[in-house]
Amino acid sequence: MAHKVAVLALDGVIAFELGIPSRIFESAKDPADVPLYQVATCTVDAQPVATSTDFRIAVDHGPELLERADTVVVPAARTPGPKAGLLDPAVAAALARIRPGTRLLSICTGSFVLAAAGLLDGRPATTHWRYTDSFAALFPKVRLDPDVLFTDDGDVLTSGGVAAGVDLCLHVVRRDHGSAVANAVARTCLVPPWREGGQKQYVELPSPSPEAGSGTATVRAWAVEHLDQPISLRQLAARAGMSVRTFTRRFREETGASPGQWLTVQRTERARQLLERTDMTIDQVARESGFGTAASLRLQLRERLDVAPSVYRRTFRAVEQPG
Repeated sequence: MAHKVAVLALDGVIAFELGIPSRIFESAKDPADVPLYQVATCTVDAQPVATSTDFRIAVDHGPELLERADTVVVPAARTPGPKAGLLDPAVAAALARIRPGTRLLSICTGSFVLAAAGLLDGRPATTHWRYTDSFAALFPKVRLDPDVLFTDDGDVLTSGGVAAGVDLCLHVVRRDHGSAVANAVARTCLVPPWREGGQKQYVELPSPSPEAGSGTATVRAWAVEHLDQPISLRQLAARAGMSVRTFTRRFREETGASPGQWLTVQRTERARQLLERTDMTIDQVARESGFGTAASLRLQLRERLDVAPSVYRRTFRAVEQPG
């Protein structure tokens, strides 16, 4: 019999995330072209729910569907309850109907719902990178990993933001039925069967800007314009007119990082921009961003973004729109 998947649509559900489970799981077929999954959508009261955009959705099932499911998926929804660490009583009652041992999946901020219900305590989990700080503050018992695309703890799996839900569902198909089936689904849906790296490669770093009255802001702005050159701590302190000790203390107070850590972050961001926007070779990108050699650049991007420079370029040059 087909594996039963129930998707719980909460008020304010984001339509893209809501559609991921059915699109991925319903594309999985056995060699005789028989569906391997049966996907159905429910709400907490069988009533229509508003989406995050300008339409509502009507469903055919209420929370009783959760009692019969082998897997329950909670997509992201823009409701204040989960982000406040609280659950609406109707949502809590619906989740309570899930049978013990049922596999649980969350997509994007759907992890807030599972965490608020206590279902992630002591387990690894992730969520959209924009909300990892608030998630960690609200749910300290959860072993949050903000960098990965998804986590798999056996019967509880969570994904990062938005399209990482595709990665998670493909992973489940692969785990259930092997790589051949998962790859066939990926080809049908025109998505990669496996993405290298994690969420870190998608995090946009803020550009530094001088703050009025800030003791190191002018020096930081200068450093950003000279990342292709060797920059020493003593040189930065001298430009600020401070001792090395005083400069280091003030720099950490203003940025939350040491000068060396901050420079590495800025050089990583410069390398990202060059990989996305230019045709420079990897060696040229390494020199222009201040890493010096291609080997050093590869090491830093692997450590900070979980991807090689060539993979990062393919990913983001591929999605670049023509001017």
